[in-house]
Amino acid sequence: MMIWKQSRVPLLALTLSSVLFVLGNVVLLSPKDKQTVTPFIFPQEVPLPQWQFTISRPLPQPTKKIYKVIAQKHYRYINNNLPLDIEMRYLTDGDVVRFLRDFTFISSSAIVRQREGVGYYGLGVEKQQAYLSACINPQGVSTFTNEQFHQNLYSHAMKPQRLLSWVLSQKQLQDNRCLWTHLSVPLKNSSPQAAYQVLENAWLSWYQWWQPRFPKS
Repeated sequence: MMIWKQSRVPLLALTLSSVLFVLGNVVLLSPKDKQTVTPFIFPQEVPLPQWQFTISRPLPQPTKKIYKVIAQKHYRYINNNLPLDIEMRYLTDGDVVRFLRDFTFISSSAIVRQREGVGYYGLGVEKQQAYLSACINPQGVSTFTNEQFHQNLYSHAMKPQRLLSWVLSQKQLQDNRCLWTHLSVPLKNSSPQAAYQVLENAWLSWYQWWQPRFPKS
């Protein structure tokens, strides 16, 4: 009996470690392309406090076929003669750094910032346009880099409720969908810092509207 008591804790620890190892490998190695996504249509108009909506229109299809773009939309707003453009793309990937290069052809490096309760986003300037770019995730915070996206993805995939739904075949283990949001304003006579403040305020309202309305899987 004493031997069993002494060996029980290491045995339980070994069993738990083995289970976590297997689950971790399932999460890490689970192929992305097996995820099925319900079609989605962006609304014609989205409310944005302090901004007046002017128009929305479709975005051109990406030239590179490596991306699965489920839906996309371009929104334009105006405030005191300052135009704000917001491009929305619904994808099954979240590497915003790569998106900027392949979709918008932005080559300059972005400043990565974090806001509590929202998450990460990138700020930058390209051709006299200040921009803010981020991925709104179905769960967790917004992300900008590929590492941030996958860290958020795996942390939610390993939650007990998600694992149970996966075991019962109710949900896929990984939900790698992303609402890529790209906001931009012209610099005109303002500094990048002033433009960043405008973008951050608009982004906060935009995120708060979209996060609870993330498309159903």
